[in-house]
Amino acid sequence: MHFESFSDFLAMGGYAPYVWSAYGISTVALLWVLLSSLNRRKRLMADIHNKMAREQRIEEAKKLENTL
Repeated sequence: MHFESFSDFLAMGGYAPYVWSAYGISTVALLWVLLSSLNRRKRLMADIHNKMAREQRIEEAKKLENTL
């Protein structure tokens, strides 16, 4: 689409509220997906770390129990 000026571009041929709100909603949705994915990954990695530490403590306790 060809626009005569920057203000025509912003007006989007009279459909500016629809077009710019669609861009805004899409941007917010994509940012939400990105941030929630990063947050979920962070929590998952923390859970894995905690489980590995727990398994290590259990293994150490078993070794200590076997030496007694």
